[in-house]
Amino acid sequence: MNRQAQAAILFLTGAALLHAGFTNLYLRYVKAGLQPLLLASGAVLIVTALTTVWYEWRGRRNADAADLAHGGGHDHGGAQDHGQAQDHGEGHVHGDEHGHVHREPRISWLLVLPLLALILVAPPALGSYSAMRTGTALQQPYGYNKLPARGPLDLNVVDYATRAVYDHGRSIAGRPIRITGFVALDRAGAPYLVRMALNCCAADAQPVKIALTGKIPPVLEPDKWLEVTGTYTARRTKDPVNNGPIPYFQVTSASPVPTPKDPYDESWNN
Repeated sequence: MNRQAQAAILFLTGAALLHAGFTNLYLRYVKAGLQPLLLASGAVLIVTALTTVWYEWRGRRNADAADLAHGGGHDHGGAQDHGQAQDHGEGHVHGDEHGHVHREPRISWLLVLPLLALILVAPPALGSYSAMRTGTALQQPYGYNKLPARGPLDLNVVDYATRAVYDHGRSIAGRPIRITGFVALDRAGAPYLVRMALNCCAADAQPVKIALTGKIPPVLEPDKWLEVTGTYTARRTKDPVNNGPIPYFQVTSASPVPTPKDPYDESWNN
């Protein structure tokens, strides 16, 4: 891999990062708060690639000027000593003393694979398969956001679950509540409403689950997003994976909704 190839890979990687950062694609990989850093990284890679090309071009121009100054080239004593490039068996090829071509080991071409994955493959957000094979990540919060005094409450899965378990529903009991999440079914077919909670990136996402009871639609498809309306119930169960607490939600109505722009929940560590 020569300098030109390195610069091309840097440029394409930077362009791919900028594309992901300016669209919703980056939300499949990292949390929304990291968008500025992602854009900055892409810009740095592109600048580095352009700088590499410029230095390479300037070096060649200076070398050509030096050759012209010496009379357009001369023989240094035969091809065996200086004119031929020597292969040292380590992926490096050298020329004469006025300049040489330096090629990196061929294994460096493996760096192209992450670039192709970033450009060609957009991974889906983690869903029910991961959620039902990972224990609930519900954690006791340091505090709770203030809720409106009247009207229905729009809560996320994490907020409802923490209030139901650790606050024993004191702040939400008797209030109509709306929650959105994706559907997951356990081996017995019991339905859950789930959001994957995010610390930094999709690699550390963990599920927070709410068990559903009440007026549940007769047919539920895993990974489909659902908005449920209902009320708090003190009923609980335990996650069979890690014995973590899972609160129930008393459903009065449910309707399908499109997948949100950001499928992950980042509120649990804010």
